[in-house]
Amino acid sequence: MKQTTTSIPGVPDAFVSKFGRHVSGILCGLDRVRFRATLRMLFQPEIFECYLLRQGVLMKDFKAFALGMTERVKQMASEAAVAAGRPTRYLRSSAESKEELARTIARQDGIKEGLVVVFSTLEPCLSYTVRGNRETKKLEMVLQPSRCTHLYHYFIHPQFGLMHVRVQTWFPFTVDVCLNGRHWLGRQMDAAGLRYEQRGNCFVRVSDPIRAQALLDEQLKSDWPKLLDALLDQAHPLHAELARPSGQRYYWSASQTEYATDVMFRSPGQLAALYPQWLHHGIRTFASTDVLRFLGQRCAARFCGDIATTLKHRPEGVRIKHMVNGNSLKMYDKEGQVLRVETTIVNPRHFRVYRASESSPQGKNQWLRMRSGISDLHRRAEISRASNGRYLSALASVTDKTPLHQAAAPACRAVTIDGQRYRALNPWVEDGPMLEAISGGEFALNGIRNRDLRRLLYPTTSDPDQKRRQAAAITRKLALLRAHGLIKKVTGTHRWLLTDNGRRVVTALLAARNADVDQLSQLAA
Repeated sequence: MKQTTTSIPGVPDAFVSKFGRHVSGILCGLDRVRFRATLRMLFQPEIFECYLLRQGVLMKDFKAFALGMTERVKQMASEAAVAAGRPTRYLRSSAESKEELARTIARQDGIKEGLVVVFSTLEPCLSYTVRGNRETKKLEMVLQPSRCTHLYHYFIHPQFGLMHVRVQTWFPFTVDVCLNGRHWLGRQMDAAGLRYEQRGNCFVRVSDPIRAQALLDEQLKSDWPKLLDALLDQAHPLHAELARPSGQRYYWSASQTEYATDVMFRSPGQLAALYPQWLHHGIRTFASTDVLRFLGQRCAARFCGDIATTLKHRPEGVRIKHMVNGNSLKMYDKEGQVLRVETTIVNPRHFRVYRASESSPQGKNQWLRMRSGISDLHRRAEISRASNGRYLSALASVTDKTPLHQAAAPACRAVTIDGQRYRALNPWVEDGPMLEAISGGEFALNGIRNRDLRRLLYPTTSDPDQKRRQAAAITRKLALLRAHGLIKKVTGTHRWLLTDNGRRVVTALLAARNADVDQLSQLAA
């Protein structure tokens, strides 16, 4: 097979140049994705009451009306299974692996395409019930956590491969579509005539990784409404009738996206030799500010939320997971031969997208909060790819076997540029706080300003004259860092970003600066 490690967007050159000799290819793209279809207006109880009035349904008759709709949904699913000659099966426990059961049924029955099975199971959901209001002495609709039957339609889709559509069988009849980008890629490579070796939902070898990457990128250009509406027609044919009284269609959003960067190693032994080092540094070295930086989050000093790192031993290996407000970044080894770094986005509102406002679609683009809708799916992929890349870059820097004195030597010597002499850095005392400030995760995307550094380095200053002197001192230090090649100016702004070399050197210096005597003694032993 032809193997290549040609760099691709989102994979840092520092990682490729250091470990490329062990790598047969790199793939960046969607892994598991869950889309959700909702009748959004029906999630507001007051509007839902109007919906029932349009249907001519009194509040006291809601239960009978809802039961009738539920039975029709179930009946249509049963008829579709019978027409396709496929089984329906009730699962007593929702914890059973439905995907493995569906895969087994497909293998036993020789199903290559089409409906495989319809599972039904009782699961938690948001659903409506009627409740009396003691103050108003009236009945009212209440949307609350409950449990109801869900139908899982498993298909071997001609484009997506094995996937499923989950239909809630009670108002507001939410629908979820779950597919896997790696299964989809397998179908694409089959059509393109590419050779590959697939294990589970990852590839350990691909004959042409560059062409495979191009196919992964094509996935993001899909006509999502058209593809998803076709699945909705197939698994939930009652959707148009349910939507008609509200005057709207089912709205598609991406409720969860997993975007994985897979580094395929030439042999399991090469990955096995490196992976323990990455785990060690991930759990011991990456602080909360690093996790924020990886996921492109805002200032740690103003951050409101939870940051956690966990280590989990799985049957196939060890996984490290960093979590920030429901979003996560994971690293684990797949099939003993693939290093996977994966960003999962559940709460997109913590990220920004450059777009026009919904209230002024023809207006000027600006950085606004990311939406859950599928229109921002491409931006999700950009953010996730960058997040994975920052993590790989950090792995490349913290596992550097270059002696610290060699990596830091250029920055710890005076330099002269255009006749101007700049002193050597002193990371242990004088310049340490400055280096920690500029490496903060909150500044990884947009850069850091003089005012940001003043806030971090001199938080209690209130005297205007003193503030001016401090601003001038920081300007001189920024010029010093720039002269040593550690930072660069963001064109057209007053912001500064760490260079790739600056990130590597600063990470190494800060790791050594923050290490205690026992840690250094163990390394020297």
